[in-house]
Amino acid sequence: MNEVDAYIENFLEKVQSIMKEIRGIILQQAPDAIESIAYGMPAYKTHGKPLVYFAGYKHHIGFYATPTGHKSFKEALSIYKRGKGSVQFPLDQEIPYGLITNMVRFRVEVNKQSTKPKAP
Repeated sequence: MNEVDAYIENFLEKVQSIMKEIRGIILQQAPDAIESIAYGMPAYKTHGKPLVYFAGYKHHIGFYATPTGHKSFKEALSIYKRGKGSVQFPLDQEIPYGLITNMVRFRVEVNKQSTKPKAP
């Protein structure tokens, strides 16, 4: 069992199921991502840069796509409680897996573009 498995196992079954789905989305969209625990939560990196994080809480799932991911999806995220680089998906509402997929896909591209050499 790795540290992300251990993290997820600490939650109620319903929350575990949601976190496993989010984890699966991340690993499907970013199969080369490096998975770890950072800031006390599951964290993913691509191209040596942070990709996304997620965390379980009593009443919501926190999803952190860094500020660029949240700025680009500002309208879709407007119905959720947000911070500069975070969003809260309440556990008593349907989790927007399609939106999470799109955000991860976007972050993968941002990280890929940021590693390309700059034109002279």
